[in-house]
Amino acid sequence: MSTATLTGPPRARRAPVKPWPPRWLTPVPRADLRRSDGPLYSQLVNATCRITKDSVAGPAGHLIRLRPWQEQLHRHLFARRPDGLLRHRVGLIGIARKNGKSGIGSGTAIGSMLLGPAGGEVYSCAGDRDQASIVFNDAKKMVEADEHLSKAIKVWSKVLEVPATGTTYRALSADAFTKEGKNPSAVIFDEVHVQPTRELWDVMAQAQGAREEPLMIGITTAGVKTDRTGRDSLCYSLYQYGVQIALREIDDPTFFMAWWEPRAGADAPHDDPRTWREANPGFDDLVSAADFESVVRRTEENEFRTKRCNQWVSSARAWLPNGRFESLADPARYPGGPPEGTRVVLAFDGSKSGDSTALLGFTVEERMHMFVVGIWEKDHRDPNWRVPRGEVKQAVRAAARRYDVPEVSWDDYMWQDAREELQDEGLPIEPYPQTPERMGRATQRFYEAAMDGTFSHDGDPRMTRHFANAVPKPTSRGFARITKESPDSPLRIDAAVTGVFGSERAEWWLNNGDPDAPNIW
Repeated sequence: MSTATLTGPPRARRAPVKPWPPRWLTPVPRADLRRSDGPLYSQLVNATCRITKDSVAGPAGHLIRLRPWQEQLHRHLFARRPDGLLRHRVGLIGIARKNGKSGIGSGTAIGSMLLGPAGGEVYSCAGDRDQASIVFNDAKKMVEADEHLSKAIKVWSKVLEVPATGTTYRALSADAFTKEGKNPSAVIFDEVHVQPTRELWDVMAQAQGAREEPLMIGITTAGVKTDRTGRDSLCYSLYQYGVQIALREIDDPTFFMAWWEPRAGADAPHDDPRTWREANPGFDDLVSAADFESVVRRTEENEFRTKRCNQWVSSARAWLPNGRFESLADPARYPGGPPEGTRVVLAFDGSKSGDSTALLGFTVEERMHMFVVGIWEKDHRDPNWRVPRGEVKQAVRAAARRYDVPEVSWDDYMWQDAREELQDEGLPIEPYPQTPERMGRATQRFYEAAMDGTFSHDGDPRMTRHFANAVPKPTSRGFARITKESPDSPLRIDAAVTGVFGSERAEWWLNNGDPDAPNIW
């Protein structure tokens, strides 16, 4: 009997995933590709630019070896028209993290200095100076590491200069009003998706008007679709425009886009290796396949989609997977709360007359236990309801007497007077500023702990409800914070916010605190 009879007809095999072309690629005539400066840029990078950090791509100090897809990217980006001028004035390159994005930007910047016009002004731009300096500092290290580049390019602390042509290269940040008077020949925009507004992009674009063949290149991952004004973000608008050109709905030969993302779009499963290959041209080459296997288990789905699958997302979504928080409930572990004298961090998130106030406890031990000390929720049937401030302060005092409390982590908003009163009594109150960066990191740590099951909680239905109400909101800095679905939503999340920053402080005390320090209470 044949194998076909035993197994049925063979399955149709899907075509293997190739790094080039990406899902979205704006059209370039073959004749323009033949005239392209791309091969010159690729040759320059391969001959002089060196890896600046040990990575999967190779050890620091070794020459970069561009992959075929990177050389194709150069060929398309630097294509020339029949009149000899560059075809494109704006380029958008969308590529997931760890695929050599900074290397592409740094090599392009060096190429623009040496192969561009005399008297050129090359700039790296980003949402803040630290981000803008990433590409610049990589280029600086490349120049310092290569004898040929170091002879042609003079290195200053914040400027690279080609003395023979007068071309310079600097890093700029998003305070766009200081950028008037620039005359850029080439601009490398890093992480366009974090630009808070269009201002810097528009200023630099308009400043290029006096150049015969300027080029502004955005190199970015995807992000959230809206900016802080609630409208489509700069990067998402550029992406949509590029897709229309790629589909030949619009004809604009001055705009170039190459964007890697899963070909199935939003329907692509984020945990499928084929999805990863389609979104990452350097998959299992520049970026480790094993890293994806590890990270996908510890990262919230939409955060993984933006950073690793290069897909656009909206902010309204569930934070923890359905039922995950409930599965960590273990009320039998400490029935009635931990025993007296247990080392416990307290965390407080308060409101004056808003929707709710929460006071939670966190045991300082290898497997943390989170429990409710008190949650005060507004009764919407009572328009005169106010947070019982005296009752809240008394609950803090009682918990500090019962447990060994090294810290009461405190949200100061509208509760500074209560904090000062309790501090005067000797309680170890420590304000916890809920900055986007700090809360973003704490939110990520809590998510990973929930997915790994490394803590338990008392199963309080109010706290469980607050966690179910929380949705993550990606910020322009790349972090995700939990928030309400909408600012005017009646749903409460205070206990979830308290759980995020309180667990971070309990972890800190576990790893850094002095277990023998006395509780002054």
